[in-house]
Amino acid sequence: MRLGCIADDLTGASDLALMLAREGLRTIQTIGVPREDLDLSGADAVVVALKSRTIAPQQAIEQSLAAATALRKAGASHLFFKYCSTFDSTDEGNIGPVTEALLAFTGSDFTLACPAFPANGRTIYKGHLFVNGVPLHESSMKDHPLTPMRDSNLVRVLQRQTKLSVGLVAYEDVEAGPDAIRSAFARERAAGHQVVIVDAVSDAHLRSIGAAAADLPLITGGSGVAMGLPAAYRQGGTSSVAPSSGGFDAPQGRQIILAGSCSSATQGQVKAAIDAGVPALRLDPMELASGDTTAQTALDWLADQQTSGPVLIYSTSTPDDVQAVQGKLGRMNAGEIVENALADIARALPGLGFTRIIVAGGETSGAVVNALEVQALTIGPEIDPGVPWTRSLGGTDLALALKSGNFGAPDFFLKAWTMLR
Repeated sequence: MRLGCIADDLTGASDLALMLAREGLRTIQTIGVPREDLDLSGADAVVVALKSRTIAPQQAIEQSLAAATALRKAGASHLFFKYCSTFDSTDEGNIGPVTEALLAFTGSDFTLACPAFPANGRTIYKGHLFVNGVPLHESSMKDHPLTPMRDSNLVRVLQRQTKLSVGLVAYEDVEAGPDAIRSAFARERAAGHQVVIVDAVSDAHLRSIGAAAADLPLITGGSGVAMGLPAAYRQGGTSSVAPSSGGFDAPQGRQIILAGSCSSATQGQVKAAIDAGVPALRLDPMELASGDTTAQTALDWLADQQTSGPVLIYSTSTPDDVQAVQGKLGRMNAGEIVENALADIARALPGLGFTRIIVAGGETSGAVVNALEVQALTIGPEIDPGVPWTRSLGGTDLALALKSGNFGAPDFFLKAWTMLR
């Protein structure tokens, strides 16, 4: 194994695993720290999916170090810390604290941070993150229920989270190619910076960054910055690669969508599905909190659905509604109430014949996959940028599409099923 990856949520892990598989690395995604009896010997890269984005920083550090230890024991020579392309975090963490801990774990004193993903509209220029051309702090991320992003300057954002000195490798150096980026790394390192934000506005930039950073013991960023790593490893002759499969056979069974994200993209996808006639049930957090609605309510509703197509259970709502609920239930409690209900529903799905499942939202995906006791995933074809179909390894045979709340076109919930055989 060349590359061991630690992702702070499940959908981000799938996004990264897809990128590496598409670029030619044999990739396995595990749910949580891999068990010692899980055979990883055929993988060039392993992506460990944690649920550490919004937990307490010390817990995130402990989980990330446990994953790093397991990956190093399995043979990984380099580590990659993957977080969201919108840099989802607070002033307390968790990107900065985890980066500090992993840098110390590798024994290195320098790394980079680059969440750019131009295919999904995430670009960095002069250290500022843009979402579809809009500064991060003016995008819908300013209203994220758990990690509201109110500053687009990633140098400032990261510096507030870490004791490491944060620098910048700006557009001019990146545009000049890998050698110029390497020189910029050396310059920033000599200036005392231990982590640098790196500009990127195109896939060509990401490939150049990957080539320049391939020898670093630790890389941090979104899945995009991993784009150039497989080619760099092939040039080094240290990784055997195989093309990823374009086909995808899925287990036969019923289809369901579980949407917990309240992002604007998921709101549009829920609306498109309902407008297309997909049977839908909304879970109201206040009713869940009071006990007026339970997971059994949803399961009874599912039992009444006779459609041969997909059905939808969602808690997706507008930012104003989310804020109102959080004001009554508390920010973390409101999310946990919905996640627990969706997990209880998911646990019963195989018994009801549901084996083809789309989940929207990183936190929701983690709760659902843990409830289904999935240990690892193989990577299938890409539905939309950053979102693949996957198939479970071991246990119940399931086809899973685990979608970051912000990802996917409006028709994602409708077109995804057409890719299954």
